Amino acid sequence: MSLYPQDRLYQEMAFLAYYLHWSNEDLMALDHWERRRWCREVSGINQKLSGNEQKTFELK
Repeated sequence: MSLYPQDRLYQEMAFLAYYLHWSNEDLMALDHWERRRWCREVSGINQKLSGNEQKTFELK
């Protein structure tokens, strides 16, 4: 079993906390796949609103 990279976890949490104003407890309660899904959704909304081709938050 491999652990999820700590830096990536902090990036995802900071992104969601900034845009959705969710608490640390709420973000930590999310499963990995669910947190990544929320990041993609918020990024897609930002991309549409800004008319920018580049995603705000892109997971590699």
